[in-house]
Amino acid sequence: MRKFTITIGRQFGAGGRELARKLSEAFGIPFYDKQLLVEAARESGLDRGLFERADERFPSFVSGALSFNMGVSALPWYAPSALADDSVYHILSDVMHSIADRGPCVFVGRSADYVLRDHPSPRIDMFVHADMADRVRRIMARGDKECEQKARALAEKADKLRANYYNFFTDKRWGDAASYDLSVNLSKLSMDAVVGLVAGALGSAYGIDPLARE
Repeated sequence: MRKFTITIGRQFGAGGRELARKLSEAFGIPFYDKQLLVEAARESGLDRGLFERADERFPSFVSGALSFNMGVSALPWYAPSALADDSVYHILSDVMHSIADRGPCVFVGRSADYVLRDHPSPRIDMFVHADMADRVRRIMARGDKECEQKARALAEKADKLRANYYNFFTDKRWGDAASYDLSVNLSKLSMDAVVGLVAGALGSAYGIDPLARE
């Protein structure tokens, strides 16, 4: 199969990981979510916890500098945490490029669409969203929170963290339809329908049939 990548940005609880798994199964290709952190730790020789603490979070040195300056401007120097945050991002970026070089795959989050913007492989960039009620139900069903109020609060907090991370490291806006090739609402479309949309997009844009088996 020709090399290609699918990147999935997603609201928390919208079903992005489930969709990635569905695409992986339908197309017979690997998907990377938290596994990306494991690979980054292994390849860099650094502690996995470093990647988990910085995962899709606004760089700590920026938030600290803004607080110190009363929100006026960032300090013109880099604290040790700045170096750590910057290193984590670049290590993850290098790992994503290395994985994309191997063959077709799906990436979830971590601004993969921007990281791979200059990679030669064909790519479909997606953003997954859903109605809050459906997101709350999914969050509770998987045991992240036990009540609707806490599930909603978690979704809103996680979305803010992801947006801040994406907007800081890229020149695009998280969730803005103009930043992606496909923006899908999983409250309106089934997983199977979205798999069909992605397959159609790969065929239309690049002449790739991801459902074909050699």
